[in-house]
Formats: sequence, structure tokens, C-alpha cells
Amino acid sequence: MRRKLAAGNWKMNGLSAELDQIDALTASHATPSVDLLLCPPATLVAAAAARVGSHPMMIGGQDCHMEDSGAYTGDVSAPMLADAGAGAVILGHSERRDAHEESDEMVRAKAEAAHRAGLIAVVCLGESLDQREAGQTLDIIGAQLAASVPDAATSDTLVIAYEPIWAIGTGKVPTLEQIAEVHDFIRARLEDRFGTEQASAIRLLYGGSVKPDNASDIFAVSNVDGALVGGASLKAADFSPIIKALEAAN
Repeated sequence: MRRKLAAGNWKMNGLSAELDQIDALTASHATPSVDLLLCPPATLVAAAAARVGSHPMMIGGQDCHMEDSGAYTGDVSAPMLADAGAGAVILGHSERRDAHEESDEMVRAKAEAAHRAGLIAVVCLGESLDQREAGQTLDIIGAQLAASVPDAATSDTLVIAYEPIWAIGTGKVPTLEQIAEVHDFIRARLEDRFGTEQASAIRLLYGGSVKPDNASDIFAVSNVDGALVGGASLKAADFSPIIKALEAAN
């Protein structure tokens, strides 16, 4: 059985004062029955990892450079994240694919860098509203999946997050049938590429306006193994009910 995963992405939010939200989460979920991942901004990764201590919650980064080191002012490498205490990194989020013009090839190179550093790569896929309305969703997802995921990826080094761009931070959520269609499609493509045994162990997360009031329904969908949560992960009071909904779905 795939172990469920609740992942939080703080995006460009969070100062040192907000680290008390981690305390609240670890206190409320002292022995979680699902895996927990929290990705604060790079400035807080080391402090967050120290704050977590021996609790099983993993801390992750929100991006990394494709090179391990070099003259890349302002960038953060995968080895730097690992050195700061991270165990995973989000890659290919639509906000970076769009605003930073990151291509599938760049995302793949970053995932390879993450794997070299011993980090789990959480690779994001998603279509725009125009693409959804044009009936291109599966074509877009299939192309992103093929080009963004390294050939050497395994269930230990890869998590896939389906995040429809039009649902991120908008309050709009695809129907459960639409989520199931995409997640089932991703699973089938992974099986074709990596074989049934390996593909069946890779976790598929849904992301895009996941809230406490819709989490249970989403977690009941076929091939949804958890969530990549944005705004609702900033406060323990919002993220904790999502974690509990995922535990109940086990």
C-alpha cells in the first residue's frame, strides 16, 4: 500500500514568528498515520528542520537549481537544501513554469539534481483553463509527465502532484470525476513507462484549493494519495483538519 502524504507549500509566505505553526502541527499530530511534508521559504528551511526535531514531519524546499553549485546568484542548490535539513523539494510548480518560464526539460534537470542530493522530487503537472476548456488536459499532462520526470525516478525519489493551474488559489476545484480521470491517466502512463510494480508505488497528490471542507471527498477519489496544499497549510488550524481527513481515508 502507498503511504498517504499531506504536503504543505507556504510559497512566499512565512517569517520566523510563523514557526510556531510547526509546533502546533507536531503537537496535534505526534504520531501521524500518514507522511507529512512542509515546504517553507528557503530562509526558514534550516530553522524549520531544527524546529521539527525528531518528529517524523519532513521539511522541504520549494525549488532548486539544476546545478549543484556555481555562479548562480540568488539560487539555491539541492545540496544546499539537503544540508539545511530538507528531505524533499517541490519542482515544476505552475507559478514557476509561468513566471520563471521553466520548461519541462528544466524541471527534469532539477529533479535529477534533487535525486543526486538525496531529495524526493515533488514534480508538479497541470493544465491552464484554456487548455482544459479546449479538451487538451490529458495531452498536456501526458507531455509534462514524459518530459519532466527523470528516467531513473523511483517510488522512493518521486512524488507527482496534479495541480490544475486554474484551481490554484482560486477556490475553484475540478469535479471529482475530472480529478479521477487525470490521476488514473497519470498512473497508467507511469505503468507504461516504469512497469506496474514501480508505478503502483509512486504517490500521486492532488493540489488546487484543497480545504478542510472538501478534503475528505478529494481523498476518496481513485489514485489520490494525498494533497499538495497551498494557502490552507499556512495555519495549523487549517492544515490539521486536512491531515486528519487524509488519515481517515487510509
